[in-house]
Amino acid sequence: MMTTVKGKKMFLGGKWIEKDEVIHVYDPQDNSVISTVPKASKADILAAIEAAEEGAKIAANMPVHERITIINKAADYIEKNSDIFSETIASEGSKTIKEARGEVARCVNTLRLSAEEARRIIGETIPFDQMPGHENRIGYYYNFPIGIVAAITPFNDPLNLVAHKVGPAIASGNAIIVKPATLTPLSALLLAEAFDDAGLPGKVLSVVTGSGGEIGDTLVTHPSIRMVSFTGGLETGEKIAKKAGLKKLSMELGSNSPAIILQDADINEAVNSCVAGAFGAVGQNCLGVQRIFIETPNFDEFVHKFVNETNKYKTGNKKDEATDMGPLISEKEAIRVEEWVNDALKDGATLLTGGKRDGAFYSPTVLTNVPTDAKIAKEEIFGPVVILFEVKDLDEAIEKANHVNYGLQAGIFTKDINLAFQAIKQLEVGGIMINDSSDYRIDGMPFGGVKGSGLGREGVKYTIQEMTEPKVVNFKLG
Repeated sequence: MMTTVKGKKMFLGGKWIEKDEVIHVYDPQDNSVISTVPKASKADILAAIEAAEEGAKIAANMPVHERITIINKAADYIEKNSDIFSETIASEGSKTIKEARGEVARCVNTLRLSAEEARRIIGETIPFDQMPGHENRIGYYYNFPIGIVAAITPFNDPLNLVAHKVGPAIASGNAIIVKPATLTPLSALLLAEAFDDAGLPGKVLSVVTGSGGEIGDTLVTHPSIRMVSFTGGLETGEKIAKKAGLKKLSMELGSNSPAIILQDADINEAVNSCVAGAFGAVGQNCLGVQRIFIETPNFDEFVHKFVNETNKYKTGNKKDEATDMGPLISEKEAIRVEEWVNDALKDGATLLTGGKRDGAFYSPTVLTNVPTDAKIAKEEIFGPVVILFEVKDLDEAIEKANHVNYGLQAGIFTKDINLAFQAIKQLEVGGIMINDSSDYRIDGMPFGGVKGSGLGREGVKYTIQEMTEPKVVNFKLG
């Protein structure tokens, strides 16, 4: 018999809506039902778009100081209720309670940055007299909101990655409809509660819960939607791009992030950074370290220390303060990771540690001797698995690092500034971290990748640029 749980309502055009048909939300740790959310229909998403059409006009005419006040009040609400937000993230997703608290703090920071950037949406004067015959013209440009943004968000950062779309959208005077991940919708609904409590006009924000297969196409193809902001997998991103039509696209997709360890690196620093980068958030992190290239003189020492540190990682109850790593988002995902690892082992890879599954839990896993054409070496594993490669020099490391259809971020450990700049120039990525792993980000930096890792850049200031358009104003003087 299923335990009775308290269901949540979805936020549609400023109203909290119930539905007879619901989606169950599970805790992946024990597969227990922790809540339900409404299962939205095509009619619901059309109603959200209709509300947003009016909400976009309201948002565009909202004075900047009101946008700033509302966003800051929402951040205050989250700070005041941080324990509830943290518990929700840790319950519906894979993060430990410590990781969940970190995400809540980042969400507050993301919203504070959004409020600050609202006052910096500025334009410039244009010297029209730069061309002969235009001496009697003066003018400028300013940035205006595009209208309605559709935001589709993933399960791995169910609060902060929603805030990275909602905060900038409101700051720049847009309406926004959020379709959160079906596996982790509760955090997005809590964010809607924060903005509702902060006094956001009703039709500016909707958080619509439901199956992507049922409501996704309507959301991304509707002509009133002027921008689709998607964070998720490459395959889904490609499908959205083909369907969306003539509208702006911002896509943060997959990765297969490399780290390079040169012979002059601080080995202990590199090991600690890369272990955390590989296994934080159960490896379900687009910035997670998946491939590590180590110069031959350091290879044996690095491998020994890396395996030792990996074996110290404590896997277990997400709510236990001593736990380093919880379960993957579902047993299905853990089985997929297990299959990828087993396929690599059949192809000749060597298992140094890990490789064990228990339900949705998969132990931190380190591999060597993985063929470069193995699926686990080319695609995004999105799990707690890292591959170690021996290379003769930086040139070989860069060549192999670039040999995938992803390019989000990379890390390199070296004391040689010349080698660092060689890597900066030659690595095909959107960001490179020197003496740190790929798993580093602040919410104010431009964030995104090349190749299969996406289109455009996130980060509050840069998201606002994506969500606005310049309008030129010219005066012809008498």
